[in-house]
Amino acid sequence: MSKAALNAKAQFIRLLIPAGKAAPSPPVGPALGARGVKSMDFCKEFNARTAHVEPGIPIPTRILVQPDRSFSFITKTPPTAYFLKKAAGIEKGTGRPGHDIVGTVSLKHVYEIAKIKQSDAHLKHLSLEKISKSVIGTARTIGIQVVP
Repeated sequence: MSKAALNAKAQFIRLLIPAGKAAPSPPVGPALGARGVKSMDFCKEFNARTAHVEPGIPIPTRILVQPDRSFSFITKTPPTAYFLKKAAGIEKGTGRPGHDIVGTVSLKHVYEIAKIKQSDAHLKHLSLEKISKSVIGTARTIGIQVVP
């Protein structure tokens, strides 16, 4: 079977899993079990790969499940909103973006978040300035004001 034909049947699963805390319970177990993958095997490998990260930090994960039920996965950096909320010292964003401001971050924080996000494969081709603008846009949508 050609590689293209094999990939045509492969399935992608996107999950947000806390670092070092993957378990066969939802959302991991049902998502993988429905595709015939042993969730315990994935959990062990994921927890080993994220052992260097502070436990509990949400890690976006993209899992490729092959037709033979084997899998591979890619982990990315935590979501921009996670970093912004941590920098602003807030639990959650506003319910009314553009109207309410729930916290502030400095441009230095924005720059540091952009540097972290630049290591993601899908952002490597973008300049730090463009990633910073994206971080500022995310801050605006969760009610965080960026101050100089």
